[in-house]
Amino acid sequence: MKATIVTIGDEILIGQIVDTNSSYIAKAIDKIGVQTHEMLSISDDKQHILNTFSNLQNKVELVFITGGLGPTKDDITKKTFCDYFDDTLVENEDVFLHVKELIEGIYKRPISQMNRDQALVPSKCEVLFNKVGTAPGMWMRKENTVFISLPGVPYEMKYLVENVIIPKIIREYKRPFILHKTIMTYGQGESLIAERIEDWENNLPDFVRLAYLPSPGRVRLRLTARGENREILQKAIDNNVVLLAKIINDIIVGFDEDETIEVVIGRLLTQQNKTLATAESCTGGKIAQVITSVSGASNYFRGGIVSYATDTKISQLNVNSDTIKKYSVVSAEVAKEMVIGIKNAMNSDYAIATTGNAGPSKGEAEAAIGTVFIAIATPDEVFAEEFNFGQPREKVIDRTVNKAFELLQKEILKNVQ
Repeated sequence: MKATIVTIGDEILIGQIVDTNSSYIAKAIDKIGVQTHEMLSISDDKQHILNTFSNLQNKVELVFITGGLGPTKDDITKKTFCDYFDDTLVENEDVFLHVKELIEGIYKRPISQMNRDQALVPSKCEVLFNKVGTAPGMWMRKENTVFISLPGVPYEMKYLVENVIIPKIIREYKRPFILHKTIMTYGQGESLIAERIEDWENNLPDFVRLAYLPSPGRVRLRLTARGENREILQKAIDNNVVLLAKIINDIIVGFDEDETIEVVIGRLLTQQNKTLATAESCTGGKIAQVITSVSGASNYFRGGIVSYATDTKISQLNVNSDTIKKYSVVSAEVAKEMVIGIKNAMNSDYAIATTGNAGPSKGEAEAAIGTVFIAIATPDEVFAEEFNFGQPREKVIDRTVNKAFELLQKEILKNVQ
């Protein structure tokens, strides 16, 4: 069963906003066995929309459309629906009463004609009632394709997908099973991993596919199995994950999409009742940002300092100025003094510190562009390691963040019984 996701809006095409709706819808429908065939972004142009609908007709079972349902003149999706389905707009009483309640009851202002027009829907459509907004969704079938129009506002779209669309698809369609398993790895690149697991990959069943999803410092390996028998699919994935773990157990940190290394570290620290602090220079606070993106991080993260300037390292982290003069600000010695300083300042059990030259220019440091020192403090020791992550700047920062987590996790695991 296939679907196409279409986003409507010039603001997406010119890069003014990022399309997060498509990825959300794709993930949601994949969980119930609907495969996303393609994603399209098109302009707020009536003929363009009509041509897109016509091109998709009978090629996929479902077409999801987001955007263009607002009250202003540039929102033309409903009128275009009427043209494509040879229909007319009528006022839906339930939607009107809901809009009226929102505008007059919550926003405390008189309902305008523009607000009232939100209740206009094609007469042939099945209205998808939007409890969290004023724009209703629409479900319309033409021959072998259902067109599902959803608001572009993310939280309204998500409400309808979760509470209306997914249950409706499950009720009305027989779907195959699509199972995924993601293996999170850190510390080795895509090509090296591929060499290590080549024989294993070549022996995967025909109905199981492997995808490499690399990013700086980490690679996700995603197994996907499709078929009619869930038990067979699940058994195949489980068995092959066990075999894979025997080959690359040294770089695996988790077995789910959400099992990132920062999540694993947080769980380990919580289990051991230990705490963490960060002192960042070249990473600019990104390590702390990633740590605090995990729910419950307040249980183990004491805090951090972004000591970007040299004098801040001295005043806030007690880095010795003579150390900087002798070894330069980008050095193992400075990184170690930074990590000791933050560990003491925050009274934490573990600490991370980074100092480096992310580029594109050298700045105050003499070290080559791409050079980074990462220091780790544990309850028992302090050490620093040197890396060169090349260029561009964004790659250096991302790889530094991931490598810091990798080093920290290895140290924490030493204390796991």
